[in-house]
Amino acid sequence: MNFTTNDPVYTVGSLTRELKNLVENKYRFIKVQGEISSLKVPFSGHSYFTLKDESAQLKAVLFKGSARYIEQDLSDGQKVVCHGRLSIYEPRGDYQLIVDSVDFQGAGLLQQRFEKLKNKLAQEGLFSAERKKELTKFPKEIVILTSPSGAAIHDFLKIWRNRAYPANITILPVRVQGNEAAQEISNALMTVNRLYPDTDFVVLCRGGGSLEDLWAFNEEILARAIARSNVPVVSAIGHEVDFTIADFCADFRAATPTAAAEALIPDLSILKEKVKRFKNSLSGSIHGLIEDNQYRINQNRRLLGDLDFLFTNVSLRLDHATDKLQNVISKRLEHEQIRSDALAAKLQNNSPQSRLILQGQRLTFITEKLHLHLKRSLDEWDARLGRQAALLDAVSPLATLARGYSISSRIDPVSEKRSVLHRSNELKRGDQVEVRLHQGKFECEVSKVLLHRK
Repeated sequence: MNFTTNDPVYTVGSLTRELKNLVENKYRFIKVQGEISSLKVPFSGHSYFTLKDESAQLKAVLFKGSARYIEQDLSDGQKVVCHGRLSIYEPRGDYQLIVDSVDFQGAGLLQQRFEKLKNKLAQEGLFSAERKKELTKFPKEIVILTSPSGAAIHDFLKIWRNRAYPANITILPVRVQGNEAAQEISNALMTVNRLYPDTDFVVLCRGGGSLEDLWAFNEEILARAIARSNVPVVSAIGHEVDFTIADFCADFRAATPTAAAEALIPDLSILKEKVKRFKNSLSGSIHGLIEDNQYRINQNRRLLGDLDFLFTNVSLRLDHATDKLQNVISKRLEHEQIRSDALAAKLQNNSPQSRLILQGQRLTFITEKLHLHLKRSLDEWDARLGRQAALLDAVSPLATLARGYSISSRIDPVSEKRSVLHRSNELKRGDQVEVRLHQGKFECEVSKVLLHRK
């Protein structure tokens, strides 16, 4: 390869700095999977180790400030996923991974915690069938703890609307994912027991997700809240393959939110059809019994022949009893018809449309109340931020610079490091000085040094 006089000549330091800038700008935030080896933790508390796999290895460092957020101590041989950024250590020219956090093989640690808590609660009897409460087949009041924006609640309500069953459903919005979700769901469950004691059952409703996404339902605090609940608890979490600690503690577990709605809410059209069939069957049985008895009477009359006059009185009594029975049956049928009409009117009065209108009004009121609370909070925080900003501005070095002061720093000709100047005898003729003003800065060369005399 031929070089020309115009080709730049790099020093080792300048080339290393350019490579450092290229690497750090391209790989700002990355994840690297590998096995920890050659782990060293000196007196400084920083952790130095090598990430390796079958084909390569990468030096890494976890500084003491970030190490305190790691769930467990590092050790050689661990399979981990490190989150961080790439950098080059200029004195040695080595590139390394600056680690911010460590995931111990994804869900492996969570799975261990899941199994440990599951075994602990099972030994305490929280999963036993004897403590599970029976669910009513015809619920009147249902409370659902869920995220109102999730697809799970829409699937549940779709089944409820399609079946047109007149059950009152109350939705309590809770977070179903995140560090505070388990505590929030537990508090909501306590609220149901306190404010809605007549609830037939409360449903924990959430769609599927990873083990991390569903972890709120694997927390011990929620498991014990379910066990303490006087209101029966239904677990409708995730997909069919998802199992959580809440599933084992609940009084009833449904594979999905849709399956929960299908199992808990009767189909009104099917109930009406059953009532109609029972009514027709009862009416047919009574009429059949009357016809059978009448046929037997006629047969006996023919057998008696001339003795018929002996039984005239008996026949009259039987006709009277028959008429009386028919009247009783007619009245009973009329009564059942009245009850059926009343039930139909009640169902009409409790139509899903009127329920939806009422729930819409409640939602509007709660939304307006939430907006007002948020506005008040934002105003308060804005005022606090203004006071803190004024305080910071009063003690800010930039405010001092704005009054005409400046900061002078001597530039080291080799390392190009800046050191703040306090006295003129720290300078000599020919030194490079950087002067920082309120807005901008400039460099200059010392031509004369005037020493301070007391």
